Amino acid sequence: MSEFYMPKTILKGTDAMLEMKPHVQGFGKKCLIVCGRSAVKNGSVERIGGILRECGMDCAVYDGIAGEPTVAMVEAGRTAFVQEGCDFLFGIGGGSPIDAMKAIALRCSSDAPLASYMGKEIAGDLPRMIAAPTTAGTGSEVTQFTIITDTERDVKMLLKGRSLMPDLVVVEPELSMSMPFKVTAATGLDALTHAVESYTSRKSIPLTETFSLSATRRIFENLPKALEHGDDRRVRGQMALGALEAGIAFNNSSVTLVHGMSRPIGALFHIAHGMSNAMLLSACLRFAKEGAVERFAELGRWIGLGRDGESPETIAEQFLDALDALCRTCQVPTPEEAGIDRAEFFRQIDKMAEDALISGSPANTIRPVTKEDIVRIYESLWK
Repeated sequence: MSEFYMPKTILKGTDAMLEMKPHVQGFGKKCLIVCGRSAVKNGSVERIGGILRECGMDCAVYDGIAGEPTVAMVEAGRTAFVQEGCDFLFGIGGGSPIDAMKAIALRCSSDAPLASYMGKEIAGDLPRMIAAPTTAGTGSEVTQFTIITDTERDVKMLLKGRSLMPDLVVVEPELSMSMPFKVTAATGLDALTHAVESYTSRKSIPLTETFSLSATRRIFENLPKALEHGDDRRVRGQMALGALEAGIAFNNSSVTLVHGMSRPIGALFHIAHGMSNAMLLSACLRFAKEGAVERFAELGRWIGLGRDGESPETIAEQFLDALDALCRTCQVPTPEEAGIDRAEFFRQIDKMAEDALISGSPANTIRPVTKEDIVRIYESLWK
């Protein structure tokens, strides 16, 4: 039996925020808006507050999400939620504020530390949540996952459960118009990684495949345009839709080797999630291809590669070459160019490999993955 989950309601398009009014009735009396400081400065928080007040609701703001969320940020958000007497949440921003919002909701419903939920299915009633992404990448707005860094153990904790899925998703492509080149590239490649990994995962099912393939083609076609013409509303809209599709796909089929190996790099060396994924894409997917040649070939066909009579192996290689070319367009750095110390990286490889396996994501790769394989892939990033 296959299961498939999505948020209850997704609103997408220009002025989608205004369309949420009838959908938030019954969410609560006071909202905690979870965000970074940029959302306050650019007027997004004021706009959200105005809409909620028009609905007869009060709101408070927690703008302490500076970078990828940590346990300390989540605990500070929980304190704000309780002290302000809030009863539901609104996360606006990239994946970090939305991930933080989910973890805050969890902590507001439980006294157990976040680390105690690793490896468990999170269930139970949480405060209602609204998510509005301002980047086209993480897909956190439509998933049952949140990633929180435990700075004491240098581990990015993957927490999972359908209770973590937002109740309402509001996608306005215009919110991503101000993203600079590097953020557009990193988040776009993160979304593409979700699309490719969800399609080549052991847990892929027909419903997720539809979203995975559509997202792959949409992102391949529009990411280079978004990098060159960031003020193009149509292109930004296509990227927002591609990220949404990819998020829905991996929410149900999960990710694989790239994400498993990416999280330890982010936790130990503070590399943004999308870019640490991108650094690993070529090496990880070329390893994974050997267990799923036809799947990689089908991805190639969906972006217009392959001629009649060419073998799946040839088309799969063409797809991976196209992915390498896109990474060059996105100016993906090597670990050295990203400022990682080589000696420290190699000193940490054993821990990173262990943490990658513990996350569970590599096990979704169709080709079996061992710790030794992961170590070799990490080492190959420096050759």
